Amino acid sequence: MNHRTALPLLLPAFLCTLPALAADDPGLAARIAAVESGLQPAVTIAGAPPVKRRLADEMARLGVPGASIAVIHAGAIEWAKGYGVVTPGGAAVTPATLFQAGSISKPVTAVATLKLVENGLLGLDTNVNTYTNWWKLPNNVDNSPVTLRQLLSHTAGTTVHGFPGYAAGAKVPTLVQLLNGAAPSNSRGVHVATKPGAKWRYSGGGYEVIQYVIGERTKQDFAQLVQDTVLKPLGMNDSTFAQPLPPALLARAALPHGADGKPIPGGPHTYPELAAAGLWSTPSDLARLAIEVKLSAGGQSNKVLSQSMTQLMLAPVLDNFALGWRIEGSGQAQSFNHGGANAGYQNMLVAYTERGDGVAVMTNGDRGGELAGELVRAVASAYNWPTQRARVRAATAVPAAALNALPGKYVIDGLGDFTVARNGDSLTVALRDGAAEPLYAAPDGSYFVTSMEAELRFAATNDRGRLTAPGLDTAFEKAK
Repeated sequence: MNHRTALPLLLPAFLCTLPALAADDPGLAARIAAVESGLQPAVTIAGAPPVKRRLADEMARLGVPGASIAVIHAGAIEWAKGYGVVTPGGAAVTPATLFQAGSISKPVTAVATLKLVENGLLGLDTNVNTYTNWWKLPNNVDNSPVTLRQLLSHTAGTTVHGFPGYAAGAKVPTLVQLLNGAAPSNSRGVHVATKPGAKWRYSGGGYEVIQYVIGERTKQDFAQLVQDTVLKPLGMNDSTFAQPLPPALLARAALPHGADGKPIPGGPHTYPELAAAGLWSTPSDLARLAIEVKLSAGGQSNKVLSQSMTQLMLAPVLDNFALGWRIEGSGQAQSFNHGGANAGYQNMLVAYTERGDGVAVMTNGDRGGELAGELVRAVASAYNWPTQRARVRAATAVPAAALNALPGKYVIDGLGDFTVARNGDSLTVALRDGAAEPLYAAPDGSYFVTSMEAELRFAATNDRGRLTAPGLDTAFEKAK
């Protein structure tokens, strides 16, 4: 969240791969065109005209050189398409271009873990420390056991939200060094900081505990185990947990870019945190995962998990989070989803549990999360989904006292910082690098932006508050 001034990016060559079917199906061609010209922000202001943006324009505005999408309709991939380039001046993005999936690695890890549970190698409610001989998960709170069910649902109280990865050429820690926060690890050690089972607390560190437990229990390489138990059975042939990516596959990959649109030096970061962030994939492969989850939950397929285990995976544990997935809605409107963000990559996967619809979007820019969200909402409109539309919020004038009191730099422990600034009679906020935008005041006293579902509530003293967003609820303080 460190604020930097955004640098303009020259419009990338807008290259794409059209599905062969589109030429023969005017309806499909129209839906694709509606998506490409119908991008929508996360939030729209009540009473304001509808906002629709063109994909090419948004890629240029956000400094995202490449994007790839796969749309699920009627239970199958209806179309997949690549846009832009792997890097300015580089090859065109196609549906076969690889991207780092970031935290979409977690639901894949969840499927692999639950397969081991079905095979009797692991128990969902067993103390994970009984599976390990050398390293044990430290519990700084009490003697409560930590279980796989809690780790998979982010309710174990474990630390470390996410991981920055390791730049090309940097020394990479072992898994035990990473868990201990020992050199050369660039993240803190993983331990229990809140009572297990008491609250939802997103923890990439918890998934690394799962990776360690799986390795100890099976004595197998994690990447190979997931390849054999999940990726291969699902036909995810363009996916791998290999870190770093072998040269032959790197030649097919989109390269990462920062918030300023410039290539990240050295190329993709290496993520030894395989379970939490190590997957390389394509939108089509992520769509294959979502299709199998939907079919398995309905008793129509069991390529990896049984119907009952898949239904358990999709059952919320706390705060709408299940075992590896965030769950939203109910009935025909129920969906499961997960986002993913690694250095220079931002992605989104969402699909319905009962309807045969969904979408996967992958991008190679640090501001691609906004683009991915806009694309999801464009698909939702083009295909008349019951959810995933822009939220309409009322805005009011910023109070005069707030114009003077709120500007400044705010710090979120372990996650970075953001900046609020005054702009005449209004405010702006930079929640992400190079992404200053209007900060709107709501009638209830909170503040919000339109680029994403994020809300800020300031304390009466104006020097602290809470930031909430999907998958995030954290305190912040004004920098001294």
